[in-house]
Amino acid sequence: MSASGPDAEPFETVDPYTGHTLAELPYLETAQLDALLERAHAAYRSWRDTPVEQRARIVADAAGLMRARKNDLAQLMTREMGKRLSESEWEVDLAASILQYYGDNGPRFLQPTPLEVDEGEAQIVNAPLGVLLGVEPWNFPLYQVVRFAAPNLVLGNTILLKHAKNCALTALEIQKIFADAGTPEGVYNNLFLRHSDVERVLAHPAVQGVSLTGSDAAGATVAEIAGRHVKKCVLELGGSDPFIVLDGDNLDATLDAATSGRLANTGQSCVAAKRFIVPDDLCDDFVAGLAQRFAALRPGDPGDPQTSLGPLSSAKAAQDLLEQVRDARDKGATVVTGGGQPDVPAPGKRDAFVEATVLTDVTPKMRAYSEELFGPVAVVYRVADENEAVDLANSSKYGLGATVYSSDIERARAVAERIDSGMVWINQPTSTQADLPFGGVKQSGFGRELSELGMFGFANRKLIRTLPDQSTSGAVAG
Repeated sequence: MSASGPDAEPFETVDPYTGHTLAELPYLETAQLDALLERAHAAYRSWRDTPVEQRARIVADAAGLMRARKNDLAQLMTREMGKRLSESEWEVDLAASILQYYGDNGPRFLQPTPLEVDEGEAQIVNAPLGVLLGVEPWNFPLYQVVRFAAPNLVLGNTILLKHAKNCALTALEIQKIFADAGTPEGVYNNLFLRHSDVERVLAHPAVQGVSLTGSDAAGATVAEIAGRHVKKCVLELGGSDPFIVLDGDNLDATLDAATSGRLANTGQSCVAAKRFIVPDDLCDDFVAGLAQRFAALRPGDPGDPQTSLGPLSSAKAAQDLLEQVRDARDKGATVVTGGGQPDVPAPGKRDAFVEATVLTDVTPKMRAYSEELFGPVAVVYRVADENEAVDLANSSKYGLGATVYSSDIERARAVAERIDSGMVWINQPTSTQADLPFGGVKQSGFGRELSELGMFGFANRKLIRTLPDQSTSGAVAG
């Protein structure tokens, strides 16, 4: 199968810090893809009949293998997409905790649910659907794969996983972990898949759904394809999360949280705090404190523990972000700190770096007002009161996460209830953990992953209704 455009390029992973190519891997050709689809379908027919306790034990064993291989996995993620090593180590722990959570709790979540009926019995049973496609991004190479795969493997579905190009080696390691944990051949399948072949996969009669984490544009495309083929989908898309400050009682702690909430993973997170909404009487102090913290960051090798600002995932990602900053500055925004590219120590290349940047005076005519800023750029807005803060927070087309900071918890909860988003965290930047649901509204997508809810995104919640045998009713004794 020939291809042109971006699909003509092989799966290539490049160290964004050095610019060195780590690996080039070929796409699947049509015959190989068709064989994998048939293999996944054949595996499903036996996997769904494997006792749920055995499926769960394999997923829990994968958690143990992930912990045992933590150092190698963390270093690989850092090389492939530039995540600071401490953040890569945290991600391995998080991914392992999700595998363990579903390994421990999945069978309980899948127990039938009895329903109250006037006569006989009724219950909801949770059955798998079949083969699922996962389309996952590069920014959390382990976590985002595992939060899709773990519950669905326990449920009895089989997985086709299309990872991002620049995480090809991590993708292979994930497949190896599941294989070493005991998943039978065909149950978990890594696909080096062309974008143009996604529809071929979704059109296959064995494939019953797709989960995508990525941009809202990518989500719209995949949802349209899924809808055309009547396949279920779960979408976790972009975000422009508000961080609302209600008071300055603990301003230093709030500023520390704002810094970590914006700059974790070098700001490359859908649920990173991106829009800081601050009362007028606190705004000058907040901007000054945030700018001071941003300016103090040390760019460099993401594998060096002294580095506090790593590269973005690629030189292109850095240039795209800088264009958004330039657009804002050219249209009248104030660049309080940053706005350019820092010098970095050898053998690093500055191409993939962006200075930690604080913008103010951003208006709707600027791209930074409505677009997601995927990197270390914060926008601070000044508001008169909490009503204006809520209106500004809800003005975004996105609705993934949000953060509210206040010493008055009841006031913070009241504001949280008015925010149009899938998640609101009070007095902590938006985060994630295995036992809490994750997902958004509006153009941030639909469906929920993680927690007990994550078991049922691709489940057939089937009704079984039982009535007394009435075959002898009305019979006359002989």
